[in-house]
Amino acid sequence: MKAVIKTHKLSKTYGKDTVLSDVNITVNQGDIYGLVGNNGAGKTTFLRILTGQSQATSGSLELFCKSSQKELSSARKRTGAIIECPNFYPKLTIQKNMEYYRIQRGIPGKDKVDKVLKEVDLFNVKKKKFEDLSLGMKQRLGLALAMMNDPELLILDEPINGLDPSGIVEIRNLLLKLNKEKNITILISSHILLELSNIATCYGFLNKGKLVEELSSEELEQKCKSFLEIKVTNANKVAALLEEELGYNDLKALPGDVIQVFDINREAERISELVISNKIGLLALEEKSIDLENYYMSLIGVVENA
Repeated sequence: MKAVIKTHKLSKTYGKDTVLSDVNITVNQGDIYGLVGNNGAGKTTFLRILTGQSQATSGSLELFCKSSQKELSSARKRTGAIIECPNFYPKLTIQKNMEYYRIQRGIPGKDKVDKVLKEVDLFNVKKKKFEDLSLGMKQRLGLALAMMNDPELLILDEPINGLDPSGIVEIRNLLLKLNKEKNITILISSHILLELSNIATCYGFLNKGKLVEELSSEELEQKCKSFLEIKVTNANKVAALLEEELGYNDLKALPGDVIQVFDINREAERISELVISNKIGLLALEEKSIDLENYYMSLIGVVENA
């Protein structure tokens, strides 16, 4: 699989402050890569380095398998990005704003503006002034600007931040369309983890400048699947009974005499009867699941307590 982005021990310091530390991230062609992290985790700094707005202190970066400064400059022409909201002119219409940037960037073809506005569903309101747009429209206009050079890679920093539910759905559907129909690779950072889980095909979890984990959506789904949590007075004996008597084998023992049962065919009633009939104290039995946010918080806990 071809890597569009690849970093090796990428680090960034400002004076004595380390913002990124030995970050190794791989984004493959066709991915929608979700970069997850709280404020201050280093997400925006990482994206700025990718787009050339900032330089890494150490480590290496490859874009489209190119790594020299000259090659990276050329590779970035195949990239569109929204790191901060572009400076559109409030009194100008959508169309005139886009035409201004088309000329400024030397992008040929006057029909280019209409083409990208159609892609982000703003063509029918192109005569509307920027100052009269909703936040969702402004975000889509920013995306249209990022699409102006027909990029193979989109780098988006918090594109759904502040949007209402309908605006979030619009951006989500648009990104899925661009990925599937145009095969555009997308790197998207967001702290709205539930929404990110609706589109991402893989994830990188950042915490305090370090990459805690990188995994596919399938791997994350396995880790975030639902389970039955049992608290008993003798976890070792109950675990043995669940395996021997009920045939369950997807179990996880936790401190405090807690067992998590992940088997699909688990039955709470049979489990409780088995525990009680063997004269073991059943203190709690509850169906639970781990979502993306809880999983990230558990990762942070591992790092912070290490």
